[in-house]
Amino acid sequence: MIGNFFKAFTVPEIRNKILAIAGLIIGFRLLATIPIPGVDLASLQQLFGSNQLLGFLNLFSGGGLSNLSIMMLGVGPYITATIIMQLLTMISPRIKEIYYESGAAGRAKFNQISRYLTVPLAALQGFGFLNLLRSQGVLPEMTAIGLIENIVIITAGSLVLTWIGELISEYKIGNGISIIIFAGIVAALPGTVRNLFATYSPELLQTYIVFALLAVVIIAGVVFVSEGERKVPVTYAKRVRGNKVYGGATSYLPLKVNQAGVIPIIFAISILLFPQFVAQIAALFSPDLSLTLQNWVNIVFNNQIIYILFYFLLVVVFTYFYTAITFNPEEISKSLQQSGGFVPGIRPGQPTTDFLKSTTGRITLFGAIFLGVVAVLPNIVQLFTGVQAFALGGTALLIVVAVALEIARQISSQLTVREYEGIGY
Repeated sequence: MIGNFFKAFTVPEIRNKILAIAGLIIGFRLLATIPIPGVDLASLQQLFGSNQLLGFLNLFSGGGLSNLSIMMLGVGPYITATIIMQLLTMISPRIKEIYYESGAAGRAKFNQISRYLTVPLAALQGFGFLNLLRSQGVLPEMTAIGLIENIVIITAGSLVLTWIGELISEYKIGNGISIIIFAGIVAALPGTVRNLFATYSPELLQTYIVFALLAVVIIAGVVFVSEGERKVPVTYAKRVRGNKVYGGATSYLPLKVNQAGVIPIIFAISILLFPQFVAQIAALFSPDLSLTLQNWVNIVFNNQIIYILFYFLLVVVFTYFYTAITFNPEEISKSLQQSGGFVPGIRPGQPTTDFLKSTTGRITLFGAIFLGVVAVLPNIVQLFTGVQAFALGGTALLIVVAVALEIARQISSQLTVREYEGIGY
């Protein structure tokens, strides 16, 4: 992996891509340091220390929320818009047709609609979050004009960050949205380490050792599952054209144990944050209703047992959901049949589709359960140790490892293509 990274810098095209992505990330980090006016830092730190969901939202913002920067919403609104659009593919034939049957043009239109939907979602989330901060004394009371100005600023910040993420994705070295979250976590790492040393005491030595071992287990487990795959053998029938014989080769179809990557974790956190924003947005209609909903949200999510079970369930469900969207057995079966390929012992057509569906379902079950366990394991440790940072640290570690593996895989793929094309290093 490290060798491929250094090799990538010897290929001008890949090196330029990496440097361009680095420049975009630096620009994002500079924007994330610009705060909105009137922030009470002491109240802000106290609020973050008592609300785990805000810590998760800080992951989406790439660290921009911790100082209430103009990028405080991060890519959260765009992720929410994507979830809504992908859910609509299950109930709207028209949107499903756009996503699945219209090719690259359909996917581009699908993404464009998601971007349009991001604007009102960012505005609503901005209002909800600003209302929460005002109620907690983090921000001073604002006039209607001041509130609207701040909503416009942070909505624009979220859209700019979404645009940066899409620019990164175009370089085909990892997913841009995931890389933004990855960059925010890595940028916060020195501060996290400093805080751990600042709060260290001999009584917590055993707890820190357990956490270090847990981090190693998470890294090893994520690497093992991310690289794991079921190789389905595929044989291509022989075809005679003139005096030449084509086909007859045997290959395999790699089915990943975890085809969804880190996306289920990101989606699950987004859903966990949604009730918090609904409670704050309700203030538009009734302050009493908003207060009641906020109390219910606090009661439910402050119960660690309920929170862990709900988080685990969401990760498992979204693993299946995202795998079903990104992996289409019918299309693969049709492609194999058109190219003269077949799975030994399985007839082409519908039997092959059914076989791929059942095989994918079985291996995804293991991947989903594993991903869910890894996601909530730090929360379980936090439940017994009482150290709040462990829960957030586990999720952040999971995202960092998964994104790093995806980046390494993309770089390796581009290097392999250039080897086949005869381009030397």
